[in-house]
Amino acid sequence: MQYSDHWQSLIDFDQQHIWHPYAPSPNPVPPIGVKSTQGSLITLADDRQVVDGMSSWWAAIHGYNHPKINAAMKAQIDTMPHIMFGGLTHEPAVELAKRLVKLTPEGLNKVFFADSGSVSMEVAIKIALQYWISQGKSQKNRMLSIRNGYHGDTFATMAVCDPVNGMHHLFNDVLRKNLFAPAPQMGFDIQSDNQDDFSDIRELQKILQQHHQEIAALTLEPIVQGAGGMRFYRPAYLQQAKALCEQYDVLLIADEIATGFGRTGKLFACEWAGITPDIMTVGKALTGGNLTMAAMLCTDKVSDTICQGEPGVLMHGPTFMANPLACATAIASIDLLLEIPWQENIATIEQHLKTELSPLAELDGVKDVRVMGAIGVVELERNDLGSQIQAACLENGAWIRPFGKLIYTMPAFNIPQRQLQTLTDAINQAVKHTLAKQ
Repeated sequence: MQYSDHWQSLIDFDQQHIWHPYAPSPNPVPPIGVKSTQGSLITLADDRQVVDGMSSWWAAIHGYNHPKINAAMKAQIDTMPHIMFGGLTHEPAVELAKRLVKLTPEGLNKVFFADSGSVSMEVAIKIALQYWISQGKSQKNRMLSIRNGYHGDTFATMAVCDPVNGMHHLFNDVLRKNLFAPAPQMGFDIQSDNQDDFSDIRELQKILQQHHQEIAALTLEPIVQGAGGMRFYRPAYLQQAKALCEQYDVLLIADEIATGFGRTGKLFACEWAGITPDIMTVGKALTGGNLTMAAMLCTDKVSDTICQGEPGVLMHGPTFMANPLACATAIASIDLLLEIPWQENIATIEQHLKTELSPLAELDGVKDVRVMGAIGVVELERNDLGSQIQAACLENGAWIRPFGKLIYTMPAFNIPQRQLQTLTDAINQAVKHTLAKQ
């Protein structure tokens, strides 16, 4: 890329002094400068405009600079950008909590606001442990997770990510030793009248049967496993997992950070199975990708048990908890989502992704193509081609960020059809061109 002197100086400083996610410092690969964003378009520092295929790591579901969200943010800045939440409350926090209680699966009545998805999962894990401590059952202190899961980068969350492909194997010797069940079988629509066909749920039951006396909670990503493989699985597995947790007296934590607020075609992925988890986390799209914020919700039973035990309070409290600016932004994003025909938009995106990406499955070097809601995934046979495909997509007018073998896109829900076509054309051309050179 050819930058102006000003931008080149910024890039040079960045390379030498700023650590980017999963990157070295100094970074031999220069980051790409961005001047501005609007809708689903990113204006790069060299004045090129490219279509955003990532919606900023799946969060900017309305695109960028939506006028309704911007107006809400500006109004809140003038009123009260921040106030501590210890012993105080404010209207944006209450109004946001009302919406979350109403929209999430029935029975999730208590809301705890956090700063990020990883922190909300830390809170969920801490709540699960404190739930049993409050009952005098401190031996129930291990977590059960499922393979190919990803739940965050902090210490408790690293320990419930897949220990092999969860990006944190470097820390395995210092992380809490938890239990892991096999990943659910791939396939959202897979069905069988014979439940013996599903070894995944049988293996989950075996672990619960053998270890339930030491397991505090099962944590999983409902229906879609995200960064651990972009895997889609059947709702029946989620229903059966919930039933097994009840049978063996284990809490169920649903990590809806990536799936919440419509991405899969339901407002929350748990709705595909019609279940209410004991604890749920949301983040990413909560504010429409405008500010960092997340939340944990739980049932009255969980909160009452903790608050009736010792010390009678939840032992957690982030400094920026329930930041009024973030709360107001989340309210605006949620209200906007409910005002628009979001389900029709998701269905349109889903059909387009299926039509345009499915032919890639016929190419040598492509292992699978799968689509669900506003999620499109091209899984390659090799895991070393992502950077080439990313560069080719950028040249063709689209921004994506592959992960290992996974070339995927999660566009904004309101992406214009022409820009969606540019995005899928870029992916098609990049995958074909890169594989043809191998």
